[in-house]
Amino acid sequence: MNKLKLPERAMEVAYRDEGEGMPVLLLHGFCGSSSYWDAIIPLLAGHCRLIVPDLPGHGSTGVPAQPYPIESFADDMAALLRRLNVEKAIWIGHSLGGYVTLAAAERHPDVVAAFGLVHSTAFPDDEQGRENRLKAIQTVLDSGIVPFVDGLIPKLFAPKHVESMEDRVEEAKKIGYGTPAEGAVLTLEAMRGRPDRNGVLAGFERPVLLVAGESDQVIKTEKTFSAQGTNIRQTLLADCGHMSMMEAPARLAETLQSFVESVRPSVGG
Repeated sequence: MNKLKLPERAMEVAYRDEGEGMPVLLLHGFCGSSSYWDAIIPLLAGHCRLIVPDLPGHGSTGVPAQPYPIESFADDMAALLRRLNVEKAIWIGHSLGGYVTLAAAERHPDVVAAFGLVHSTAFPDDEQGRENRLKAIQTVLDSGIVPFVDGLIPKLFAPKHVESMEDRVEEAKKIGYGTPAEGAVLTLEAMRGRPDRNGVLAGFERPVLLVAGESDQVIKTEKTFSAQGTNIRQTLLADCGHMSMMEAPARLAETLQSFVESVRPSVGG
């Protein structure tokens, strides 16, 4: 694991940097870390350069000072790429990582060669979702991160996988336990406040990949597939919930590799 200090935040970002070729930034979901991509990295590292950070407030990356909206996540991931002398990368964002990716496409299009949303959405939280974020914040503050993660993680898997993939559910829980409580609260507030970015998704003229899980209990297919266009690929993964990188890593890796190879000729690498 590498670490790089972002002076403007007085914060170190932990990241993995593997493979060669077209840079691909893999961003994990809420209460995850770069370890969410453990099964994907060896499948892709022979085809491109993978830059896989722990997002701020997660894993081994520091917890930034508040306020820290989704736009700040995007700013700091763009700063990470620039510090690594990466001119353009393909951004692939899972869930929270997708919200960060959309903010980057809006704010830092110069470093976004193309992007993919994996079990994510351009829609903001609705009223009930915003209320649920507040309840989640209170749970973390009252009970700590472990009970919160124990309640969260099973909902991220397809119902039939909660028992059949018990080892992967437990692995995701252990990763989640590494999220500092203050990092979880900060991120819940950021997700709660994010705006509608369907206009960014629909207006982006470079390649876009949208990946949905047929059995995703968190983000429904229509919330992911909210835009269409000749530059937009839509992939529905059967028998998957919100965690295809753990539930169906080979299929997700194949989808991502195909997308990267389709983008490469237009940007080099």
